[in-house]
Amino acid sequence: MSRSRLLANVAATAGAALASGALAGSAYASDGQGTKLPSHVFAPYFQAYNPDSPADAAKASGAKYLTLAFLQTATTGSCDILWNGDPTTPVAQSHYGADIAKIRARGGDVVPSFGGFSADDTATEIADSCADVHKIALAYEKVVTTYDVTRLDMDVEDHSLDNLAGIDRRNKAIAELQHWAEQHNRTVQVVYTVPTASTGIEDNVKHILQNAVENSARIRIVNIMTFDYYDDQAHEMATDTKAAARDLVRFLRTLYPTLSGPQVWGMVGVTEMLGYDDYGSGGETGPSEIFTLGDARNVTQWATVHKIGELSFWAVGRDKATDPANGCLLGVPGGDSCSSIPQAPWQFDHIMSSFGR
Repeated sequence: MSRSRLLANVAATAGAALASGALAGSAYASDGQGTKLPSHVFAPYFQAYNPDSPADAAKASGAKYLTLAFLQTATTGSCDILWNGDPTTPVAQSHYGADIAKIRARGGDVVPSFGGFSADDTATEIADSCADVHKIALAYEKVVTTYDVTRLDMDVEDHSLDNLAGIDRRNKAIAELQHWAEQHNRTVQVVYTVPTASTGIEDNVKHILQNAVENSARIRIVNIMTFDYYDDQAHEMATDTKAAARDLVRFLRTLYPTLSGPQVWGMVGVTEMLGYDDYGSGGETGPSEIFTLGDARNVTQWATVHKIGELSFWAVGRDKATDPANGCLLGVPGGDSCSSIPQAPWQFDHIMSSFGR
């Protein structure tokens, strides 16, 4: 989930071709498949590259809904989707099928996520990897039908932000997927998870969203990653989350001018990184970026008041203070299996899961 902000030129005018349909089916994501996703959902990320059980993690943490990350190809040029690009973890009921059934039995559900920093950095994000729009759409359909899900997450960062051909293929494939879903009496919603500056999304992200409109790809939520700013400035993470979200709302109002204020806020998603984020783990010397328990309470209350569409964090496996066995220690940035700040296990989950209830 670490990020890079490489600029691209945004289209000069913001189209509104999808304004009337941008939130089609937004009250719930389901037409009878899976479990209904609420309009305002807390869905933290589960690190699918770990051997842990998502059902066990959901039960222990109390998170009803999980975003499963990530799906990608094994090699650049491939059109075959796999969990973490690993042939031993295919998209099949044998992998995660039983876990998803357990999560649904407890009233929850999952959102599979494509991409992520590693895939976007190595051109194994499927729209960057595969040159055939139809095959990309078929990969999306395979995930939908295998796991009977009603929402997909597209995590676009690093080099994928500026791969113009990949951006266009992805949005064309999303439109093809949604056309297929309509023909088969399904609803498939799409979330774009994208980086942001503390002042708002940058031009390359605006281009991605504009291109979605141009390609008739309906985007349900734009989920901004409010961390890893890499600007060597001091950050109050809750304050910056709100500022970035306000700027996103301003842009979405230009992109979808017929939507009401509450509908636009309902398109906003926010993903935090628990405790220390990645800034500093590469030797950076500016002030650390730390999302605290107090920030979690603040953002959760704010998200509830504004009725945003999604609240999330990276990641369920980091919701503990330390993990010495894996070198994850207090006060050390960038740990993949702990927050590196004093906390009780699952404390962020317990705070933020009040959103959407």
